[in-house]
Amino acid sequence: MSDLRSLLQTHVGDGSLPGAVALVARGEDVEVAAVGSLDTAGTAPMARDSLFRIASVTKPVTAAATMMLVEDGLLALDLPVARWLPELAAPTVVRTPSAPLDDVVPADRPITVADLLTFRAGYGFPADFSLPAVAPLFGALKQGPPRPQEVAEPDAWTAALGRIPLLHQPGEAWLYNTCSDILGVLIARATGQPFQDVLAERVFEPLGMRDTAFAVPTEQLHRFTSYYRAAPDGGALELVDAPDGEWSTPPAFPSGAGGLVSTVDDLYAFGRMLIAGGSYGSGGRRLLSADSVRQMTTDHLTAPQRAAGTLFLEGQGWGFGGSVDVARLDPWNVPGRYGWIGGTGTAAHIVPATGTITLLLTQRELGGPAAPAVMREFWTYAAARP
Repeated sequence: MSDLRSLLQTHVGDGSLPGAVALVARGEDVEVAAVGSLDTAGTAPMARDSLFRIASVTKPVTAAATMMLVEDGLLALDLPVARWLPELAAPTVVRTPSAPLDDVVPADRPITVADLLTFRAGYGFPADFSLPAVAPLFGALKQGPPRPQEVAEPDAWTAALGRIPLLHQPGEAWLYNTCSDILGVLIARATGQPFQDVLAERVFEPLGMRDTAFAVPTEQLHRFTSYYRAAPDGGALELVDAPDGEWSTPPAFPSGAGGLVSTVDDLYAFGRMLIAGGSYGSGGRRLLSADSVRQMTTDHLTAPQRAAGTLFLEGQGWGFGGSVDVARLDPWNVPGRYGWIGGTGTAAHIVPATGTITLLLTQRELGGPAAPAVMREFWTYAAARP
């Protein structure tokens, strides 16, 4: 593609996307394109400041907030989380991954903060969604595609979590998603503040992320995109959520795994902070230490753990809250590239080696864990851009 706008226009023009906003930046060279409409009816044109449900792109933000508390001394990577989450003080583990929920053994050791950050606490999604210990994640915890108004408030949610056995022993396996939601509860209890307030005060306000939150204010709903999924029969896109839907009022459970709404420029501010090793603005202000950013963006998995997580990771490793490229599998894979994708059709990555930031925001739900064609084309374009 000759430019970013042309790439996006191809997918909007064929009807696969109502609209999209994308950004590719390397240093001070920034290319941004907004194409299409906020909805399939063409109610309003897509704009650079349009609001999107970013889903799992929330995860790196949650990890950054966790590391801020580690730097404050409120948390420590090797400390058991039971101090703040007594519901997880004596977890049980299914005897084998395929064992029924009542065939359990005690956990070999406590769950730590590091286990949650690396998704190795024993809670979460494996490659096989049919395992008995996975069903309660969908049922009691309402994991899966984000539906913020359906999830119980944090204390009730964590109590339900404590009744679910781990699928693997702490530290043994990488499992997707649930650990970021647990981190949100941990942050709230460690600080004595609601999770959303911690993010607003400690992350969003310093970085100028004025549009990032767990709900969209009434006066900003005109900027909020509608959210769609592919129709089973291959016909027109089906509406999942409208601007006045589930994200128009604050949720009882602010999801650290997938609850945020944001804009391309807010996510760009977050990416610039990571590229700068934790600093932001002028005068050497810091959100995180360079060492915290390094830990976030370093792969912590073993080769067998990466292999078992291939359904989600596609050969990548995992840092804190996001994937880390460990091999050049595709044109866009650069060792050390960090970030993640969201099930609502979003993607955010940084490449520390080149100072590159790539952001793609769409309104179409992914059909599964794998990145869709538009993301792969976008990443290929960004990798080839001089």
